[in-house]
Amino acid sequence: MSWSRRFSADVLSLKKERVNHVLRAMRHRNYRIFFCGEIISLTGLWMQRVAMGWLVYRLTDSAFMLGAVEFAGQLPVFLFGIFTGVLLESMDLKRIIFICQVLSMLHAFILAVLTLSGYVEYWHIIILSAVLGMVNAFEIPARQAFVVHLVEDGDDLGNAIALNSSLFNTARLVGPSIGGVAIAAFGEGICFIMNGFSYFATLVALILMKLKDCRRNFGENGSFLLNLREGFNYIKGFSPIRNTLLTLAVISFAGIPYLVLLPVFARNILEGGPDTLGFLTASSGFGALLGSVRLALAKKPMGMNRTMAFSVTFFGFFIGVFSFSHSVPLSMILMVFTGFFLVSSLVSCNTYIQSLVDHDKRSRVMSFYIFSILGIAPLGSLVCGSLASIIGAPATFVVGGAACMVSGIYLLRKTRNMSRVAEPVFRNKGYL
Repeated sequence: MSWSRRFSADVLSLKKERVNHVLRAMRHRNYRIFFCGEIISLTGLWMQRVAMGWLVYRLTDSAFMLGAVEFAGQLPVFLFGIFTGVLLESMDLKRIIFICQVLSMLHAFILAVLTLSGYVEYWHIIILSAVLGMVNAFEIPARQAFVVHLVEDGDDLGNAIALNSSLFNTARLVGPSIGGVAIAAFGEGICFIMNGFSYFATLVALILMKLKDCRRNFGENGSFLLNLREGFNYIKGFSPIRNTLLTLAVISFAGIPYLVLLPVFARNILEGGPDTLGFLTASSGFGALLGSVRLALAKKPMGMNRTMAFSVTFFGFFIGVFSFSHSVPLSMILMVFTGFFLVSSLVSCNTYIQSLVDHDKRSRVMSFYIFSILGIAPLGSLVCGSLASIIGAPATFVVGGAACMVSGIYLLRKTRNMSRVAEPVFRNKGYL
């Protein structure tokens, strides 16, 4: 064999090895099935999110009302998210997710009927958002805790989490692009219909899975309040998880609401339409997809706290820079970086926590994780929407970006101590 052929074969072998490494969680049957169902369902969800934002802004012409809808949708997670984590540890997660998917499908169809009939009003959207928020208060922590049951090999957990994020962000790339064009051509209602039908993919995937009961038995002396307090004290006393969740809370309050205000930028700052909103959201999704793939390459969870610290800092930086852009192409490029560093923050945090947490406290800790993201976010959406009505969306982005940068720098200063505390846990679990 010639040198060139040998070299070519080695390169192809190396590339194949890298692909297999990135997709190693796919060797688990249940995970493969769930992944395939979710990619369809989540694409429909992102179509609905773009359509919902555009519909609200078309009906109200108010940045505050955009924030209020997001607040109504995520308030149930704020009120009940922590408690559902305790309840979920004694429930069959697969059954809970199935029921929640059916309810979400009904929500999409009701919204479609109201919109296509021309009877939709702002108060309809507020109520429906609150109802969907109640569903999400159960489904989202259940979904986070469910992933660990889909992979038999604990070494593949981090890869499964990163692939889940890449799945989510692939949908965020495709869904808004399709949604923006569909809204411009047919109106918002068609997006709600397509989202409703997309839920069948996840329902079928759940039916096809062969999975043991995910419930845990707390024993006769276990109680709801006792288990809740135990979970809280565990987080409070374990600095790596505590500091990570506090950082998440800051970016959820000050940074993530940028997604809520994108319709304002698309129409008022960039002077575009729903297609512009779709392109901005898709650009953010593309960057997020790149961030997910990058983290899927990581072999071990150590160092994820440092990755998160840098990611949060740069996420805040690019939010601030985005606020000064008046060019659609430049805004799309900045959205790529914003999405990249946002998902790097979220995935590194998720992987870090899931790798550290005791198995018998996983659902409770993940409910605090969801609370830190979605529970705090409604307050941030409401505050940012109000602030944007007073000082404008660009200035609001600058303030939020600065808060994220400060939080990231603070976490970076804590990483050495966090690593020292986490080392015995990683060593006991075989990561070191």
